[in-house]
Amino acid sequence: MENRSQWGSRAGFLFAAMGSAIGLGNIWRFPATAYESGGGAFIIPYLFALLTAGIPLLILEYTVGHKYRGSAPKSLGRVRKGFEWIGWWQVTIAFVISTYYAVIIAWAIMYAYYSFGLTWGDDPTSFFVGDFLTLTDPGTFGGLVPKILLPLLIVWVITLGVLSKGVKKGIERANKFFIPTLIILFTIMVIRAVTLEGAAAGLSAFFTPDWSSIADPQVWVAAYGQIFFSLSIAFAIMVTYASYLPKKSDITNNAFITGFANSSFEILAGIGVFAAIGFMAFTYDTTVSQLAAEKGVGGVGLAFMVFPEIVSQIPGIPRIFGFLFFASLVLAGLSSLISITETYVAAVSEKFNISRGKSIAFGGGLSALISLLYATRGGLNLLDTVDHFINSYGVAMAGLFEVVALAWFAKGLKGFQSHANEISDIRLGTWWRICLGIITPVVLGYMLLQNLRAELSAAYGGYPIDFLFNFGWIVAIGAIFVGALMSIKKWPNNELEQQSNEEKKEVAR
Repeated sequence: MENRSQWGSRAGFLFAAMGSAIGLGNIWRFPATAYESGGGAFIIPYLFALLTAGIPLLILEYTVGHKYRGSAPKSLGRVRKGFEWIGWWQVTIAFVISTYYAVIIAWAIMYAYYSFGLTWGDDPTSFFVGDFLTLTDPGTFGGLVPKILLPLLIVWVITLGVLSKGVKKGIERANKFFIPTLIILFTIMVIRAVTLEGAAAGLSAFFTPDWSSIADPQVWVAAYGQIFFSLSIAFAIMVTYASYLPKKSDITNNAFITGFANSSFEILAGIGVFAAIGFMAFTYDTTVSQLAAEKGVGGVGLAFMVFPEIVSQIPGIPRIFGFLFFASLVLAGLSSLISITETYVAAVSEKFNISRGKSIAFGGGLSALISLLYATRGGLNLLDTVDHFINSYGVAMAGLFEVVALAWFAKGLKGFQSHANEISDIRLGTWWRICLGIITPVVLGYMLLQNLRAELSAAYGGYPIDFLFNFGWIVAIGAIFVGALMSIKKWPNNELEQQSNEEKKEVAR
């Protein structure tokens, strides 16, 4: 197998892995999920999910990438030839996510600029939907919105420019700047938020435990869902990044550091968001629960409708507070987008035996072109629908198929455990195999059934059925079709077949 070691240091890999995990969703998804799932009591199922699914899956994907030295399709194909399509399915999911992720970053860039003039005025919701997005009806795209198009182009120039520099000089250097800067900026914002009047009430609402929620199965499903999505598992990212690790790398320790760093940032985000919501409740002389019910505490609405309203009320220097928040979104988004795009850049380069530059131009260029659809007047409706279906029936299903394929069909967990233990200080035991072979598949399977049940009971978001079918179901199912189609083409020089029989037997042990 080829030598792919390209990280300049262990710190470079960890910053990149954290950059892929700490994304836009961490800042608004975790606070909402925790608040709605028992507050402080949610920490218990959350940590349990981290230790029984999040970190075990990180270890598995690190091990697969490190052992087989390739992108997700190549690495899974080397485990067993019939598994290659799962890797391409994950790569296609990453491609779809990158097309709309870039637009959210573009919004954040504009809002960082708007912060200096508090341009959103007295009604941030109307400004976002009307003046900024000029939103039209679902299924109607309208024309491109110039104020979104320009920052979107900037996002893609930065992303593809970083990737063109390679792993060590591009991705590693970028994340060594993005992640520390993100943490510093966000920490300053959180410190300011907790010093506002009413912040204590917001933190109390966030951390006060509702112990009765522990008995609710949906809370545990929410905890596993949060961990699964926040760690960028089953996006093909971690397999790809781990394939660039030196042969002597502490896989297990790296996974624990990445997992706990991501969770620490999520809790920090929850503190900042609910301290600010507590201040808003104080300003309007209402309770946090009433305000949360009225305004909502999750999704893009929190970032672009609720938070601007909070910023406008902050005494002192609200413009700086607003800039810090939206600059944090930009940095978190760019680090994740670079990671997501790297998955299909690496996979296409390997599969079609073309240079990295050509792969960036083709894969990145196509993604940038498709992302223009989200910069139209109907972009928000399209983004909301595609994001819901590709996450609920793409990421979760691909993760389930990956775990079942590696643990049940290939029976490869013992082999992966041995590989990780040979080079790691923290040794894996039976607990790791039980988590991946039993707990994770059961929880993911149950989560998918619950999602389907909710889908069949009511149309998502109140959108028209034909709109959901055309831009939701077809996108999610199409990702599977593309994955299967890409696996038909043979690798250059039959690379998968060149794997020795001895290595194949090792996987089965």
